[in-house]
Amino acid sequence: MATLVTGVSSGIGRAIAGRLVAEGREVVGVSRRDPELPGLEWIPADLTDADDLASLLTSLVTRRLDSLVHAAGVQFSAPVGELDHEDGAWMWRLHVDVPSRLVDALAPTLPEGARIVVIGSRTATGVAGKSQYSATKAALVGLTRSWAMELAPRRITVNVVAPGPTDTAMLADPNRAATPPKVPALGRFVQPSEVAGMTAFLLGPDGGSVTGQHLVICGGASL
Repeated sequence: MATLVTGVSSGIGRAIAGRLVAEGREVVGVSRRDPELPGLEWIPADLTDADDLASLLTSLVTRRLDSLVHAAGVQFSAPVGELDHEDGAWMWRLHVDVPSRLVDALAPTLPEGARIVVIGSRTATGVAGKSQYSATKAALVGLTRSWAMELAPRRITVNVVAPGPTDTAMLADPNRAATPPKVPALGRFVQPSEVAGMTAFLLGPDGGSVTGQHLVICGGASL
């Protein structure tokens, strides 16, 4: 059995894939760029491209998967009055529509006791200048709780891991220049390895009773 991880080329997705490989798991990674991660089976795909996504789903339904982690993401920031609606549609497609299509296609083939984790954000409760991004992450809470209810009879768990500002390349991305990151209350940014650790816990033997949860890792940014 294998774990599917999206967004493995960098940041949180790469950290999760690396952690799982290090634990001896079979991992299938999906991203546009090669993560160059030893031990990972990489499938190149642009998840926002309809043809790429359809081809990927066709290939995955025949795989023996027992867990799924959707970590692919992008962030665009802008204040109300200056919103770019194409950017908003892109974030919605990648953060909400893509995991919806993945889970819809793969859930029927997942075994009893399988695990699903979606990477959200602590901004799901709202942050000034990030309304479109926040909306996509807030949608994940309703999605995953609903899936958790539907899949509970098969003991399949579904959770959101929601990081605050995490020390990845996204912090310096020009697309979020309108909302520069603030150091959380604990005095440092969240580390990708910490998000990977929480995700690995949810996928492991001790995470089997956690489902329908929105687990925030923010270094006190929510305080």
